[in-house]
Amino acid sequence: MSLTVNPRVQQIEPSGIRKISNQLINYPDAINLTIGQPDFPTPERIKEAAHKAIADDKTAYSHNAGLLELRQAVATFFTTKYGFNYNPQTEIIITTGASEAMDTVFRTILEEGDEVIIPVPIYTGYEPLITLAGATPIYLDTTPTAFIPDPVKLAELITPKTKAIVFNYPSNPTGVTIPPHTMDALAATLAKHDIFIISDEIYSENIFEGEHRSFAQYPGLKDKLFLIHGLSKSHSMTGWRIGFLLAADKWIQQAVKVHAYNTICASVPSQHAAICALTECQHTPAAMNPEYIRRRNYMYMRLTNMQLPTVKPNGAFYIFPSIKEFNQPAEQFAHILLNEAQVAVVPGTAFTAFGEGYIRISYAYAFDQLEVAMDRLENWLTNWRNNERHIVPDPPLV
Repeated sequence: MSLTVNPRVQQIEPSGIRKISNQLINYPDAINLTIGQPDFPTPERIKEAAHKAIADDKTAYSHNAGLLELRQAVATFFTTKYGFNYNPQTEIIITTGASEAMDTVFRTILEEGDEVIIPVPIYTGYEPLITLAGATPIYLDTTPTAFIPDPVKLAELITPKTKAIVFNYPSNPTGVTIPPHTMDALAATLAKHDIFIISDEIYSENIFEGEHRSFAQYPGLKDKLFLIHGLSKSHSMTGWRIGFLLAADKWIQQAVKVHAYNTICASVPSQHAAICALTECQHTPAAMNPEYIRRRNYMYMRLTNMQLPTVKPNGAFYIFPSIKEFNQPAEQFAHILLNEAQVAVVPGTAFTAFGEGYIRISYAYAFDQLEVAMDRLENWLTNWRNNERHIVPDPPLV
């Protein structure tokens, strides 16, 4: 028998985000606006908690589901802030980041031939995991509705093969949030169907106007809901790899098996740091958000003045302007921008084919860097429009 790999692995592509960011080695003077990583340091008290855990030799395995003290802190956080309850002993798993939580859910519930509805454009990490599990992604196009999922169109996509729907709001890549009346309509639609709801709310603490509303706040949905969260964005802890998976007891009993065989448990020093984040640093997101709002307002103003149609984001730290005017594939556009203007952005097609005609810009970068990047972009756009140049250079070898 010849050596082969899983054909499903061959089907999936590397992350479209990394395709651009990995090219930056060839552009040392470029400004990188590709990665969704807060530029704030992890708060000192959180780092000290990790240092203490290591010094105290708290470095052995935890319970597969995570330290009970951390699971209790997670439960208390959601009860206090959002008013819903999960049992820390039986309904919460601490995962190696929100990404591992998503992988755990898909491998727990999906079977060959299942369908999973995803509102698109959407974060790059979901579609490949669905494919690897043998299921088929079904696309709910949100581009005609300012990137907000339409409950009527959602209902039209549900078939006997539908196993789940994935939500990611505030949205990566658009920064859009779902208005309360739309949430109510979506919840009413979902209550009528026996399908799982997977809600990735990792950006819930980075919301700029109004309050975040979680699908977990609808009691009638709890028995079919998987809620995914974590500390990467809210507390600038991307590399600490701490996520949360919350669901009804009967689903967590199954999911913890998948999680345990995958990773045994999340990093224990990181879990101790997470306890500190949730109990002593609850206000960290509120301290960071004013700066994100300042950057959001600046980016929206600059892009609008450049006549790039843009939906104003209300959360996360991304903005998703249209580049349809230029009649270029988004990937080529992003490469030309990097090559000629020394500004790195992510082509919208990284977020499924429904992102064609858009680029994603992360403003999780220092304000002065954003100013330089927008000046470069504006000068380059002016030159393009005046000269109508459409020559696409060959991409560099990566």
